Amino acid sequence: MAFELKQQLALKQQLVMTPQLQQAIKLLQLNHLELADLVSQEMVENPVLEEEVEQRNDDVTEAAQQGDAPQVEDPNAEGKKEQTDIDWEKYLEAQSSGSSSGGDIVRGPDDLPTYDQTLTRGESMAEHLLWQLHMEVAEHDVMRACGAIVGNLDDKGFLQGTLEELCEQQGIPLEAAEEGLAVVQSLDPLGIGARNLGECLLIQARALHADDRILIAVLRDHFNSFLKSDYKTIARSLGVSFQRVIDSVKVIARLETRPGRAFTDEEARYITPDIYIVKSGDEYIIQLNEEGVPKLRVSTYYRNVLSGAAKGDKEYIQEKLRSAQWLIRSIYQRQRTIYKVAESILKQQKAFFDEGISKLKPMILRDIAEDIEMHESTVSRVTTNKYIHTPHGIFSLKFFFNSGIQRGDGEDVASEMVKQRIKAIVDEENPRKPLSDQKIVTLLAGENIQIARRTVAKYRDMLHIPSSSQRKRLF
Repeated sequence: MAFELKQQLALKQQLVMTPQLQQAIKLLQLNHLELADLVSQEMVENPVLEEEVEQRNDDVTEAAQQGDAPQVEDPNAEGKKEQTDIDWEKYLEAQSSGSSSGGDIVRGPDDLPTYDQTLTRGESMAEHLLWQLHMEVAEHDVMRACGAIVGNLDDKGFLQGTLEELCEQQGIPLEAAEEGLAVVQSLDPLGIGARNLGECLLIQARALHADDRILIAVLRDHFNSFLKSDYKTIARSLGVSFQRVIDSVKVIARLETRPGRAFTDEEARYITPDIYIVKSGDEYIIQLNEEGVPKLRVSTYYRNVLSGAAKGDKEYIQEKLRSAQWLIRSIYQRQRTIYKVAESILKQQKAFFDEGISKLKPMILRDIAEDIEMHESTVSRVTTNKYIHTPHGIFSLKFFFNSGIQRGDGEDVASEMVKQRIKAIVDEENPRKPLSDQKIVTLLAGENIQIARRTVAKYRDMLHIPSSSQRKRLF
């Protein structure tokens, strides 16, 4: 059999991930704030890009009414001009003499400190504890142990790891570490340096209620029964009345479970919606949030320079022009895609926008993708890390995509609606007689929602709702 070489032509389609296509996909995933940062960075790196400034006629009229509009010189006002001119020599002389005479100086807004100069930083938990340790007198190894313990506290104020591990890492004797732990646990705030919740509460009880023998015994010897709300067993073991144990539990409820709470550096995170859906009459208006995102355009200056530029400069400008045009086109396409997705969500979840979460329908990415004739992956990128402002609050776009649960009459309801119904049932229950998961299943069945007990338990965990035994309150 003979072998030979031949050339053949074949046509085939192949998707190539060009840098421009990668940039367009990346833009889809960005939220409003991330897009504003990216546009600002591109304006710094690409000189061809500039912000498009729009000045409307009504803005000019308003500025003129406020006296901020540019003044047109009147050719017949030469006599008036002499009266309004300022003698700068006398003005500067008066300013210098006023400052040297020690008189009152009127300062304008430019003389005030800037915003960043007025910012302050709160004291951290480590700084607060180390400041107290400076006033302690102890051996060198004990102070080293104290410093190591402070450095291993988590945000709640609890000690991470064990003393044995700390001694091995720092080369400190175990006796010094135990003494150092006692020193740290005596500092303010009470309960700091505890290794678990039981020790944290016990430290506070010994400091604040040292004469309450029952209270200390509950935390020291019966903490597991306390967590299970098994107060009858505790009363039987201690040989006291049930009411006496309840009184101790009421005191424990007022103790601090997170000693480091006052020193947390967590800042409030505010959500900036990417889409606003506002109801006007009987219709809904969709508005994209473009505040803070500059409107870009290609600089006419560089277009004019391109014709007379040298070869190397021309190639550089052409490259930047192509990059700028692609970015502007990609941002426009991104905004258009987000609008189409929001419009489709509004159309398919109209009942939610009218009446609230109770009317939320089951919906998957494919429903939106088929409606707007795009791929599911595109819809997934558009709905990632983006929020929408509705008449019922601010929600993530992913909130509208949830599985369906079939009702007894054959109609599907959204799983999110079932979660909210479970939460409402728990909120309305008697805290002295909390509802079990099986009882919640029965109540939902009465509303024609058929789900299993394990499904209720799963949704309850997702909502961070404890079990019925943990929700039970005796006072």
